[in-house]
Amino acid sequence: MNSYKNPLEERYSSEEMLYNFSPENKFTNWRKLWIALAEIEKELGLNISDEQIDELKQNVENIDYTKAAEYEKKFRHDVMAHVHTYGDAAPSAKGIIHLGATSAFVGDNTDLIQIRDGLLILRKQLVNVIKNLADFSLQYKDLPTLGFTHFQPAQLTTVGKRATLWLQSLILDLEELEFFLETLRFRGVKGTTGTAASFLELFEGDYAKVKHLDKELSKRFGFEKVFGVSGQTYDRKIDAKVVALLGNIAQSAHKFTNDLRLLQNLKEIEEPFEKNQIGSSAMAYKRNPMRSERIGALAKFVMSLTTSSAMVASTQWFERTLDDSANKRLTIPQAFLAVDAILLIWNNILNGIVVYENRIRKHIMEELPFMATEYIIMEEVKAGGDRQEIHETIRVHAMEASKKVKMEGKDNDLIERIMKDSSVKMDKSKIAQVLEPKNFIGFAPIQTEEFIDHEVKPILSKYADLIGAQPDLKV
Repeated sequence: MNSYKNPLEERYSSEEMLYNFSPENKFTNWRKLWIALAEIEKELGLNISDEQIDELKQNVENIDYTKAAEYEKKFRHDVMAHVHTYGDAAPSAKGIIHLGATSAFVGDNTDLIQIRDGLLILRKQLVNVIKNLADFSLQYKDLPTLGFTHFQPAQLTTVGKRATLWLQSLILDLEELEFFLETLRFRGVKGTTGTAASFLELFEGDYAKVKHLDKELSKRFGFEKVFGVSGQTYDRKIDAKVVALLGNIAQSAHKFTNDLRLLQNLKEIEEPFEKNQIGSSAMAYKRNPMRSERIGALAKFVMSLTTSSAMVASTQWFERTLDDSANKRLTIPQAFLAVDAILLIWNNILNGIVVYENRIRKHIMEELPFMATEYIIMEEVKAGGDRQEIHETIRVHAMEASKKVKMEGKDNDLIERIMKDSSVKMDKSKIAQVLEPKNFIGFAPIQTEEFIDHEVKPILSKYADLIGAQPDLKV
């Protein structure tokens, strides 16, 4: 406990995502890339034996990290440290490891594998958030609630319809994630500055063999698309784009938690609060929205990383510089780990979210008299009244009722005032009839159903095999 520990690892992220960016996954992928390179080079006629390849395969996971660290301290070069470590474990193949390649061959290709696999992990979690929000939307599609603009009471909506707004943001994020995966390119085998000059020598000028090596290796690692050109590295805009995508997911999550925290303050909707959970060390009665606040904190962190990757992409020199390396080691894994944690927490919230329907109705009835005034004006005109006169009458009553509410803390008596006003000509019984919240929710239930049917259910059907994760938080 006497050195810094990354809280993403200790407190927040899933084991699956932590493994994806682990040294073990990274360096075994390096070795798998070296094996694939050797296999294809052998197929293309280079002097590499089956025995050498077999020995490489037998030692994929036999990584001596202590020896690798000693080599790196000696060479000041991480890739060559692992080339020598692998060579010590597979001595017959030592001379053909990394043949014709540059450091970015293992470094960049592995980064792209981790980015792809990380997005697949996030897609699974994202789909489960969408499923939980869709269920919530349908469950409460008919439950009226105060709508807010500027956090001031506006026309009514429904609890379920509001949830579709959170869903809409996530669907945009999922569409972007899918597009990113569909268009993601592998670096492949490009050589030191992207010209494949070393392979020109190895294959005696046979460009077709170099192209085959590039595409075949990429296919073996699940990439149908390969960068047609590169410098030493893949285009760092890939990093900027993926972190921007993660930042967009963080934006959606933060918006949800902002709304939930406001609703929890109103005591209308509440995130889960466990039996032994403590809200405050001083105020024993408190039920703080700690899960939502944790998402907000992590989301801010992810959004801040988007500028970091953008700066790296924009300041690379010519075919490559190394001022991206330390930044990438920090930014890419931590952005993924943080979004992984965000989605875990979000699913956890939705699995135990509580809706207080009576409290919601109480707030509606405090504001509904004001919202009913437009209906009253229309009915008064139908009864032969003057539109401008009834508007002024209601305005005066509304100001007085508002004063009673705000200054005296009394109930809203606007309707009673209108009912007693002899100048109002309409059938007063109609006023009482209209004061039913469902008369003011417009098409919210239908809109919710249509949105779920047309836009959400196809997604859930497409990814049915991903649905069902039950997240458990570490703390």
